[in-house]
Amino acid sequence: MRIALLSAGDGWHVRDLQRAAAQQGHEAVAVDFRRLSAAVAHGMETLAGFDAVLVRTMPPGSLEQVVFRMDLLHRAQAGGIAVLNPPRAVETCVDKYLATACLEAAGLRVPPTVVCQHADAALEAFTALGGDVVVKPLFGSEGGGMVRVAVVEMAWRTFRTLERLQSVLYLQQFIPHPGWDLR
Repeated sequence: MRIALLSAGDGWHVRDLQRAAAQQGHEAVAVDFRRLSAAVAHGMETLAGFDAVLVRTMPPGSLEQVVFRMDLLHRAQAGGIAVLNPPRAVETCVDKYLATACLEAAGLRVPPTVVCQHADAALEAFTALGGDVVVKPLFGSEGGGMVRVAVVEMAWRTFRTLERLQSVLYLQQFIPHPGWDLR
């Protein structure tokens, strides 16, 4: 089987997956998400010739780039290529609002969360959440772009700046913790 390993590079995890695939008699090829291309009625698909696609990470990109990448995954899956993780799972996981809502709907405890688009609504949420929140980008991982805000003046400045950048404001009540989490 020929497997495309979609990621943003060829770190140790990609090399380890390549090693494991080779041990099972398969070929795993690292393919950078940012290098994907597509064609309609032309036959020059980047993923053509692969039996499976393993999605490791979705690198940052513009809305157009991310939507295009997801379209490619949906099209590959519809064309009979096994896609792991499935496109819908990737969409859910990269979107903090959707992921949080799905976790809560499944009965898992999540911190009280408010997602809004305006600074005034975010300031109301800040107060309702106890005046100590973690503000996160809607898209992203590994803690990038997060900030804890516990002072009302800083909350307002943070929310206004994010609103001006046309960002969605994602606030979670700060939950004291021992410095680590379970995943």
